[in-house]
Formats: sequence, C-alpha cells, structure tokens
Amino acid sequence: MGRLKQYYRDPLDPDDIFLDSSNLPGHDSTRLEGRVERPVAGRALFAVGVFFALVLAIFGGRAFWLQVAQGTAYADISRNNTLESSIIFATRGTIFDRDGRELAWNELQTDPVRGAASNGASSSASSTFALRKYSTLPGLSHVVGWVRYPKQDSSGAWWRTDYSGMAGAELEFDDVLVGTNGNSMIESDARGKEQRENIVTPPVQGSDIHLSIDAGIQSKLYSILSAHVERQGFQGGAAVIMDSATGQIIALTSFPEYDNQAFTDGDSNAVSAASQSARTPLLDRAIQGLYAPGSIVKPIFAAAALHEHLISPDKTILSTGAISVPNPYDPEHPSLFRDWTAHGEIDMRTAIAVSSDEYFYTIGGGFGEQRGLGIAKLDHYARLFGLSKETGVMLPGEQDGVIPTPQWKAQVFGADDPWRIGDTYHTAIGQYGFQITPIQAAVFIAAIANGGKLLTPQIIASSTPRFVDVGISQSDLQVVREGMRLAVASDRKDVTVKSLYIAGIKIAAKTGTAQIGAHNEWVNSWSVGFWPADHPRYAYAVVLEKGKAGTLLGAAPALVPFFEWLVENHPEYVN
Repeated sequence: MGRLKQYYRDPLDPDDIFLDSSNLPGHDSTRLEGRVERPVAGRALFAVGVFFALVLAIFGGRAFWLQVAQGTAYADISRNNTLESSIIFATRGTIFDRDGRELAWNELQTDPVRGAASNGASSSASSTFALRKYSTLPGLSHVVGWVRYPKQDSSGAWWRTDYSGMAGAELEFDDVLVGTNGNSMIESDARGKEQRENIVTPPVQGSDIHLSIDAGIQSKLYSILSAHVERQGFQGGAAVIMDSATGQIIALTSFPEYDNQAFTDGDSNAVSAASQSARTPLLDRAIQGLYAPGSIVKPIFAAAALHEHLISPDKTILSTGAISVPNPYDPEHPSLFRDWTAHGEIDMRTAIAVSSDEYFYTIGGGFGEQRGLGIAKLDHYARLFGLSKETGVMLPGEQDGVIPTPQWKAQVFGADDPWRIGDTYHTAIGQYGFQITPIQAAVFIAAIANGGKLLTPQIIASSTPRFVDVGISQSDLQVVREGMRLAVASDRKDVTVKSLYIAGIKIAAKTGTAQIGAHNEWVNSWSVGFWPADHPRYAYAVVLEKGKAGTLLGAAPALVPFFEWLVENHPEYVN
C-alpha cells in the first residue's frame, strides 16, 4: 500500500473511476474520448528555442553591421543623399484641322530643364516638358493661338507648373488641352547624380481637339488676300467662310498676323515688333475688328421691308441720283442724300444688285408716298439677324458691335443733338455709327442663304448645329437671294459684283464700301455672299480695312484668284 501511494502521488477519486467505467463502453475515440493526454516533449521546446535564438542572432548581426561596422559610411549617405519630388509634365493635347492635319503639337526637348525640390532648394533632379510647335502655313496664328511654358525661379523652383494658353484655340480650349501633371520621388547622391526614381503620381495627358477649319483653304485665302492688301495699300483685313447649314467655320483668318511660334518661344524681338506695329497684327480682326458695314446690310433691310409688307418686290422706285429733304432750319438749302449713281426705275432685286442708296433711303426712312421701316424697326431687324451682339463663336475676345439709334446718339453726342431723318437714312445703308464684325457678317449672310436660320458659328469639327429662326418667309428671302445673284450675273453695267462671275462656281454676293476718316479719306471695302447660288452651301464675308478713298480694287476683286483656285483644286467645296 505504501508503494502504491509512492507511485501515485495524487490518488484518483473513486467517483472518477466509476464514472469512466460507466462511460467506457460508449466512448468516441475520434473525439479523443478515453485517450490520455501526453505532456509536450522537452525536445520540441528546445528546437523552438534554438530557432528564435538564430533569428535574433541574424537580425542582431545585421544591425551591428549597419550601425557599427558600416555606420560611418551610411551616415555619410544619409547626410549627403537627397530625396526630392520632381514634376512629371503632362503632354499637351494636339490641335488638328478638320482633315486631321496637325496645327499644334509637341516635341520633346533634347536638353532637360533643371528642376527644383518642393522646399525651394536647388535641385539635382531634372524635369522636362515638351516644346510646343505650330504649323508653318500662313494665316493660322489667330485661330490657333500660342502658349506660355512652365517657368522656374532663379533657385530652380517651378513657380508655374502648367502650359498656359494665351490666345486663340490654345486659350479657349486650355482646360481640354492642358492635362494634369504627375510627380516622382528622385534620390540623388552628393554629386547630384540620380540614384533611383519612383513615380508617385503618373501624369494625365491632355486631350486632342479637331477644329472645323480647313487649314489649306484658310492658308490660301490668307495668302491671296494679304498680298492684295499690300499691293492696294490697305491696312489689314479679315475673311470668314462658314458652312451655311451647320455653322462650322471653314476659314477664319486675319491679316496681318503675328508669329505664334515666336511668341511661344519667347522671342522678345518678335513680341516687341508685333506689339508696337501700327498695323496691329495682334488684333484678330475676324472676331474683334469693328467696321462700318456699308451696303452689305441692305439685304437685311430688304427682307425686313418685305416681311413688314411695306413694299412688293416688283414695285419700282425712281433713282435719280439723290433725294432732297426740306431743311426746316434753312429752307433755301434742302438736305441732299445722294446715290452713288442714277439707276432709273428699279425694283427690289435690281436695287440689291446695283446697291442703290436711294432705294434703301426710301424703304429705310420713307420718302414721298413710300413708307419706310423707321429707326426702331431698322434696329429690330438688324438685331434679329445677329448684329450688335456676340455670335457665340468659341474663341476669346469677340466684340458685339453697334447699331445706331436715338438712344445711342444721345449717349454719344448728348441730348442737344436730336435724331434726324438723315440719321435713319444713313443707318439704312450701313453708315453713321454702325459697326459689325466680319464673323457677324458671315452669320447673317448664312441666314439669308439657308432660309432664315441664324447659326451659332462652330469652331470644333464635331459640334452640333445650333440656331434660331429669324421668322422671315422663304419667299421673302428668295427675293433677296435673287437680288444678290443678279449683282454677280446681271448684264447691267451698274451691278456691283460682276468680278465674281467666275466659270465653274455660281456666287451670289453683295459689296459694301464704308467711308471713314474725318474727311472720308479712307474706306473699308466689303464683299459678302454665298455659293452655290441656287442651293447655298457656304457663306463668306471679307473686309479690307482702311484703303484710300476711290480705290476700285477692293474686296470683291481680291477674291477672284481665290475662287478660281478653289474651282481648280477643291471641287468638293464648289458643288
């Protein structure tokens, strides 16, 4: 009994023996019932201890190597190496014309631009941005524009980190073209040598845009007209060609122009010369130039008179060369309002063709038994056709213009100078204080051509047409279109646009000559129209600015070589 007590140091309770005995026949061995647990072997504990001791020794040895054996060397690296953020410049989007020709694109620099750390310290890293390049075709600078590059200060820190569009499409669509810059972390040693680079944020490249213009057509138009301007002594000019069904701009050019590549490259001589030139090459005359329209507004007022039922298209008015209006302040000297010549009996179509001032004085302000529109309706219909307001073309700096009215006169000349019938007459022929832009002229001529749709001009090729209807009947507008075709195709000697009677293309047109200067010593010469005359597809407007009074070779003759070239080389634009 003593041995049993020595062997079993903790004797079992009798109840446990009987309990196990009762459960023994039904125990489940798979669930470890009835199995006696064994303690963990000492050998296993020893193996685990050895493993952790080895791990500790390895890490301890590595720490000793880094901090003690190589501590000095790594301390130097820590002191001398730099970790800096560097800009990854986004590539600016490309500008194409309607046919996919590149007008503005990017070229990588061969010499990198030195960057700067975010804290402003001098950087050993380098950041490069692509250089902007432009088509060398003439006549595109104003519509394409130019950019300003990213810029560093004297310490090398980037204070301007994006391209900035400064004019034309580069400015108007800057948010589309610009993209988003990325950045990277660059480690350099004490000698400034790059050790490694990790991109933190990748750049998002700018999106491309396709303009509606045809660069070849626009360039040729510019070359022909600017050469004519130089030969005939005009100061400048502008030209617009627009699809009269969609509003898409095919050509939009201004002359003289500036060198947009030189402006982008920062050529101070070119910038200074353009800024100081008396011919104002920085002015985009097509959308910013304001000009007295002269007789090109007569088609608007012809349509207005028909719409108001003031006159039938076949009723004739006698043109004797002038109309005389009694002067209540000096009865012995009546006021004379002259036509440019005597035309005889003329109906509306003929009056448009020969550009009779006397006819439009009469339907504009009234004379004798013929009632006129009056200044309020002249103002109303001019606005209806889009004058004195921006057209909405997506280019910066567009001007709105002026329609002379009694309110305008009072503001400009004071209340002591009342509105007179002569002011109405002069407004009816596009003189006095009238001012419009070439693109406004193209828009209202397109509305006459297309049956009354006043389009918003579109500069992007994929744009959806937008327009409002002027509310004038097709029959009334057809009379105006026929008068404009007669101006080109009539056998009368006094028609005004016979120079544009060109084989292979049927043009309907209207000219305008607006006198300017204190003594009417200068003129602006206009030509507006559309083609083909029998099913209009394109509308155009051209103005030649500040030529000598009496100049016979104005805007219409200047266009002859362009249309001849168009017929010969681009039949797709003719028929």
